[in-house]
Formats: sequence, structure tokens, C-alpha cells
Amino acid sequence: MIVTPLPIAGAAIVDTRRIEDQRGAFARLFCADALAPVLGDRRIVQANHSHTREVGALRGLHFQLAPHAEMKLVRCLAGRVWDVMVDLRAGSPTFLWWHAEELSAENARMMVIPEGCAQVHHDVPY
Repeated sequence: MIVTPLPIAGAAIVDTRRIEDQRGAFARLFCADALAPVLGDRRIVQANHSHTREVGALRGLHFQLAPHAEMKLVRCLAGRVWDVMVDLRAGSPTFLWWHAEELSAENARMMVIPEGCAQVHHDVPY
């Protein structure tokens, strides 16, 4: 895993390495050691799976206020999405900054979205 911090504090892009052979492919979904520089003393406490039936659908803006704020590790398992985070943390030096990435099953890229940031994704038609 290659973890690249983003300008939004606590946010990062995670590139995974796929190992492929005649049987199929293998890629790591989570590695606490690789994510430690971004996670710090925070921990991932929940994993969710979302499935969108309609191509081109827009899902979001999702975020939780304290004390229920959540950090997210987002990945696209099938197809591709345009995933956007927006910093909604009042007082943050990056307040209202946004970052977007194409996440796809093919690129196996993940995005770490810190607490207090909203997240939306748009299913991208092929």
C-alpha cells in the first residue's frame, strides 16, 4: 500500500498493489501499519458496503456531526465512481476545500476521508 496525504488534514489517497496470476488477483484491503501515518491514534471501527442500482446516480453528501463523527475509508469494488470530499470543519485551515478522485475496481484506489468532512460519489457510466 502506498499512502499519499492530501492537502486536507487527515485525508489521503491509498493505492493498493494487485498481485495477479492465472488464478485471479489479490490485493490488501486494510493494513494498520501502512495507514498509521494518516490514522494516528484514530481507528477504523466500522465497515460498510453500498450498492447503487442506477448508473449515473449521485449519493451524498454524507457526514456525521460530533460526537458521532466518522472517518471513512472509501473504495469502489465494481465499476467506477467520482468520489468527492468537502472539509466542513469550522476553524479548519482547509474549511470548504474539496478533493475528488476517480475510484474504480480497476485502479483499486481508496480515499481516507477524515471526521467532519462530507463525502459524495457519482457513479460514472462506462
